[in-house]
Amino acid sequence: MAETVPEQSVLNDTENATAGNGTGKIPATPEGMAIAYGSLFLMAVLPIFIGSFRSVTYHKEQKDSGEKPDTMSHKDAAMFPLIASCALFGIYLVFQIFSKEHINLLLTAYFFFLGVLALTHIAGPFISKLLAGAFPNQDYHLLLTQGKGEKKEDLVNYEFDRRDMVSLLVCGVIGVWYLWKKHWIANNLFGLAFSINGVELLSLNRVSTGCILLGGLFVYDIFWVFGTNVMVTVAKSFEAPIKLVFPQDLLEHGLSADNFAMLGLGDIVIPGIFIALLLRFDLSLKRQSKLYFYAGFVAYCLGLGTTIFIMHFFKHAQPALLYLVPACLGLPTFVALIKGDIKAMFNYEDHAEVSAKEESQKDK
Repeated sequence: MAETVPEQSVLNDTENATAGNGTGKIPATPEGMAIAYGSLFLMAVLPIFIGSFRSVTYHKEQKDSGEKPDTMSHKDAAMFPLIASCALFGIYLVFQIFSKEHINLLLTAYFFFLGVLALTHIAGPFISKLLAGAFPNQDYHLLLTQGKGEKKEDLVNYEFDRRDMVSLLVCGVIGVWYLWKKHWIANNLFGLAFSINGVELLSLNRVSTGCILLGGLFVYDIFWVFGTNVMVTVAKSFEAPIKLVFPQDLLEHGLSADNFAMLGLGDIVIPGIFIALLLRFDLSLKRQSKLYFYAGFVAYCLGLGTTIFIMHFFKHAQPALLYLVPACLGLPTFVALIKGDIKAMFNYEDHAEVSAKEESQKDK
């Protein structure tokens, strides 16, 4: 879930030895690697930046509606690395026992539907704006209920219009392209959509919860990348848009290039939901600045840059959270200590008013 793997450059030493015999790929050029790593860097930071601001809007809408979002408790955060470890090892065993082709066929179908919906959620508003005024629009309401009278309840209650249908169709075409070709651009479009949606919709409501979660995944990432071959094996076997990829031989082979460097989406979403929380904390201070968000964002950039440098230097897969977690937790906390906001930071809670109201109702 959280790893950075130069899929072919990890094997550069072997490739150098075998390329002359026609048994290996030609190693990536320095220019090709620079383009690949730079592109991965940009594709990692953009979803965090965009998703963080979208999370502010999402939380505001929930607050206005009086709805409390599903958030992670301290216990949930502590258990998450253990659950993730069981899931990762389970997937590894499945790949060892069953045919990789059949498993990936099921995964492809599953992620096709998820990817189309995620991409529609992101691209839909932009497509609707492009169609505004030049497209005969019409509203629709899909309603499916069960029961009668007082027992009647909604199973499906969805309002949409023709522009939404066009957005779904456009994203569906991209999904078919992914099914047909498994092209790296289609993979990245789905991966970026998953990342932005994850940062926007997944919620941490307290900084302390984020510290527990990131701390646990820090250990998880190190163990599964350095302690075993499980993470790397799953990442290379799992043909689904759960990673961003970019070819290192783009200059030589163009869009048909296939010598990829890759970055797991977990290395984007997990730090991203913490950085999004810092942005909401900034706005709660009402200081007309986003100091802690930018501190977390700069820390992520530094941590990711360090990951890429060490990965390239040692030619070995790296647990990205080894570098991202200390940076993303350390720099904002250090800034809060200097500014005297450390207590306010750890006392901050999203939707605290809703929680207090629920508690008072329970007391009654």
